[in-house]
Amino acid sequence: MLSFKYVARDPATGQKVKAEVQAESEQAASKLIRKEGLAPISIEAAGGGESPLGKILHKIRTKDKVLFSRQLSTLINAGLPLVQSLRNVAGQTTNKRFQVVINKLITDVEAGSSLSESMRRYPEAFDEVFVSLVAAGEVSGTLDRSLDRIANQQEKDAEIMAKVRGAMVYPAVVLLVMGGVVGFMVVKVLPQVEVIYQGLDGVSLPLVTRVLLAVSHFITRFWYIVIIMFVVGFFGGTRWIRTLGGRRIIDRAKMRAWPIGGLFMKMYMARFTRTGATLIGSGVPLLQMLEIVSKAVNNVHIEDSLKKAIEKVKGGKALSDSIDGDSNFLDLVPNMLRIGEQSGAIEQMMGKTADYYEREVDNEVKAISTIIEPVLMIVLGVVALTIVAAILMPIYGLVGKSGFGG
Repeated sequence: MLSFKYVARDPATGQKVKAEVQAESEQAASKLIRKEGLAPISIEAAGGGESPLGKILHKIRTKDKVLFSRQLSTLINAGLPLVQSLRNVAGQTTNKRFQVVINKLITDVEAGSSLSESMRRYPEAFDEVFVSLVAAGEVSGTLDRSLDRIANQQEKDAEIMAKVRGAMVYPAVVLLVMGGVVGFMVVKVLPQVEVIYQGLDGVSLPLVTRVLLAVSHFITRFWYIVIIMFVVGFFGGTRWIRTLGGRRIIDRAKMRAWPIGGLFMKMYMARFTRTGATLIGSGVPLLQMLEIVSKAVNNVHIEDSLKKAIEKVKGGKALSDSIDGDSNFLDLVPNMLRIGEQSGAIEQMMGKTADYYEREVDNEVKAISTIIEPVLMIVLGVVALTIVAAILMPIYGLVGKSGFGG
């Protein structure tokens, strides 16, 4: 059962009534309200005013959508009507937010909408790839197979993203810990060295110590400015990344920066070919497939290249020739596409290319892990040496002068 908030009019008094009702769907809630002798004006899920924290906790995750696709595919393949299949899936869904969306789908389908049309109204749950595959399945009468393909494609994509994130977590944690240690040393330990030198005439601190002490004094005296700068920098940076200019710079860095450039390029190629193979296998036309994939790849530079390729394909050029020589695509992709076009097996060739690049992502993650560990050790060593030098050099200098004086 789900909670629905509603506003209704009482025909007897003409007054508006605001309340909440428990029902399986929005349509069922409307029937219950009418049984009470009220005329419903508006009905919405009680989660409509969900807090930001609640949205994070009840976020519709990839595994929720994979399970939804698998269950719905199985039930439809078993011969159950679509609405009944959706009701069964809704009853087994543990994510309350997704359950609300599925119940809205039921209401829309019962009102005469197709499943793909209904899904398009809820982009927070179903992206363009998902909707297009469902639409293709409805047209061809193979909705169960399309849903199965969706689940496979999403699982592959989620698996690749998990590997990429895993490769980034280790260096991020190390750098975070290193930043905390350096901050503690600069703010708490270095000032003690300065205390030793206070009152000693003719003794000067080494340059590295003076620089770090200047940083320490600024942080301790103007800590509120540091916090403001951090907050403004964080939120400003987050907003900038969402702009087209910011995305262009970040996406280019992902594709070219060492050592992650190779990893992201292979991930993009795997995503392009896997999603493309899934769409073509479901009967989506080539031009529509390119339009959908250009957004699904999630890189503005590859999206621009695919939009140019679409215009070339419209002009009669083969897809392989349209992207051949483009620096945003690795050489194997147009070569494999050309073989697929010549043999009439473009779906299979794209699938094989995706398999290859998915394996390459694994190898790239291992290579980055091997490279990053010694690089981080060197960075940690340099930072530690700098801090130790800033602390010990003044002490050795003081000892040397005392010994000389003795």
